[in-house]
Amino acid sequence: MIEDYAFGRMRIKGKDYTSDLLIFPDGTVRDHWWRASGHRLTLADLADLLAAQPTVIVCGTGASGMMRPEEGLAATLAAKGVTLQVHPTAKAATVFNRLVAEGRRPAACLHLTC
Repeated sequence: MIEDYAFGRMRIKGKDYTSDLLIFPDGTVRDHWWRASGHRLTLADLADLLAAQPTVIVCGTGASGMMRPEEGLAATLAAKGVTLQVHPTAKAATVFNRLVAEGRRPAACLHLTC
């Protein structure tokens, strides 16, 4: 599903995106995703993804891994039955595609720059 990633740009299904993204389990892509606290990822930032009831959220933290989940976020999500996988965005794209190829329906939150 994710065809290419380079700093500040991601191609999905032939379309280029240049802002942070959410990918829903049904494959819907929403760009211009903003977090309340810049490079800090909170539970509230994931509300729209959680409403879609994913079992896995792949988090791309940027090319250099600058975006960080708040302390305890993975445990909070696990209590809701959601696994959070956190990687720099290039690896997150690979992990996301692998999960899709396995027939799973992951969600993703992807920081495209730093």
